[in-house]
Parts: sequence; C-alpha cells; structure tokens
Amino acid sequence: MATTSLKLSDELKQRTVALAQKQGVSPHAFMVDAIEHAATAAERRAGFVDEAQAARAQMLKTGKGLDADEVHAYLKARLNNRQIPKPKAKSWQS
Repeated sequence: MATTSLKLSDELKQRTVALAQKQGVSPHAFMVDAIEHAATAAERRAGFVDEAQAARAQMLKTGKGLDADEVHAYLKARLNNRQIPKPKAKSWQS
C-alpha cells in the first residue's frame, strides 16, 4: 500500500476531524473514503462522456438519432410504470 501526504488548511483539518468523529471513524478513514468517492465519481463521469461521444460519432456516421420528444414521453411513461415501446432511431439528415 502506498503512502501519500496531504497538506490541509487548519480549517479543513478541523472539519475533517469533527466529521470523522461524528461518523465514528478515524480522520484517515474519512479521507480515504472521500477520495474513493471522488475517484468513483470522476470515473463515472469520464465513462458517461465517452459513451456520449461514441453515441454522437455513431449518429453522425449513420445519420440516425432519437427524437427528444419521443424520448421524454418514453421516460415519463416508464416513471409512471407504463410499458410503451422504446423510441426508434430515425434519419435526421436530408
């Protein structure tokens, strides 16, 4: 396991210690957990961006995409536990 040093402002250190105590963990465990959460969020965001870029590239390549109004209607129906067919890709180029 690697060791890393963090320089924290006095105020952030005090906040970290107080919050760790409230959660019943050490300040070290609190910081490790916070870094883990931040790393996971950054990875998820990067994956989301990668997926979006791949979808855009596919849309530009095929000339087909989903109609936003149909997607919104589909999502609203699903939120209301209604089963409706998924929107189908349509040509958006003339």
